[in-house]
Amino acid sequence: MRISQYFAEAFAVLAANRIRTILTALGLIIGVTAVISIQVLGAGMAGAVSGILGAASDRTFVVLPNQQQADFTRAAIRLSDLQRAKDEIPNVIDAMPAGGQNLQAAYGHSHRRLTLGAGADERFATATPLRYGRKLSADDIVAGRHVCVLSDRAYTKLAISGDPTGGSLRVGDRRFTIIGVLGVDQTGILPISFNQDVTIPYTTYEREFARGRAILFARFLLQDPSRVEQTEADTLAWLKHIKGARVEYQTFDRKTFTKAVDGIFAGITLIVALIGAVSLLVAGIGILNIMLVSVAERTREIGLRKAIGATRFQILLQFFIEALSLSAFGCIVGMLFGILIGALVNDLAIVKLSGVVAPIPWLRSILIATGFATVVTLVFGTYPAWRAATLDPIEALRYE
Repeated sequence: MRISQYFAEAFAVLAANRIRTILTALGLIIGVTAVISIQVLGAGMAGAVSGILGAASDRTFVVLPNQQQADFTRAAIRLSDLQRAKDEIPNVIDAMPAGGQNLQAAYGHSHRRLTLGAGADERFATATPLRYGRKLSADDIVAGRHVCVLSDRAYTKLAISGDPTGGSLRVGDRRFTIIGVLGVDQTGILPISFNQDVTIPYTTYEREFARGRAILFARFLLQDPSRVEQTEADTLAWLKHIKGARVEYQTFDRKTFTKAVDGIFAGITLIVALIGAVSLLVAGIGILNIMLVSVAERTREIGLRKAIGATRFQILLQFFIEALSLSAFGCIVGMLFGILIGALVNDLAIVKLSGVVAPIPWLRSILIATGFATVVTLVFGTYPAWRAATLDPIEALRYE
């Protein structure tokens, strides 16, 4: 008998027992659907977060003292430390205070509390597009000018209409000339921003607001972004050298944060996918059960085939192909549902919320799900086929 005949016979048997076939394959369908859709959604979420973080500059990193250390006061970073850091740490071309202050701001008749922060020139600013004007320039930094750039959030809070560049903004007891307004950080509807409400030159911030006080965060600007990890290590070593070996600091940059986010989503995806894999194991047990029932129902048929010359291998192949066909049906339907659900949720929710179209590993997701389902079928479908192949033909013909 040719292989095509085995498949034709297997399909005929499955079609003759439609309800039983569908119920048996249901576990595989659910398992494959869950594994594929979860893999797709996990990759979509991780890619969306990484894409949103793309607005942050990769030429900067932030250093902050560890809050849990015994001598936090000794570890505090001061403006004098930042002045030395520019000259003494390789690859660091500038250092400035980070963080900000929550102050009352006024534009015209509109008053709101906004976050004021220190900013560097446009080479090290976020990749957020401009709505009006320009970003801070190197000349603004060197001269310590009283100029500022508004975020989209500040623009909305102050109820500004039209182009405000050239206008005056009062923050606290200081006045600044607005030189630019940023657009949104991304194109989705998720309200995520990497910018202060009001950004002024860090030299101005140091002179007008820091005034020699300790700084909670320090931001370091790099010449070569590919050496960020080495520069972070050099900076921590330098701080320990000038502050004492017992002080502790933490660093934060876009790359490490993105890696952490990817790791978190990968872990969540793996755990939930394993839960989906449990349903595949349950489906495998269902295949084992239904194939044993099929063998029992067709015992006389097996005995008759053996009596007219069918070999053990032919009987084994017959029932194994039947189990494989049942698995293929479940895998194909589950794959279609998984792709459909994953694509719909990714397009209608993740992309719309984040504004980022992340690459989806469709092939990998499909191979993982169908590969695992095939292994389950091989494991649970082999025993019933082997049992049918080893039946004694005389006893099988007597079976009622």
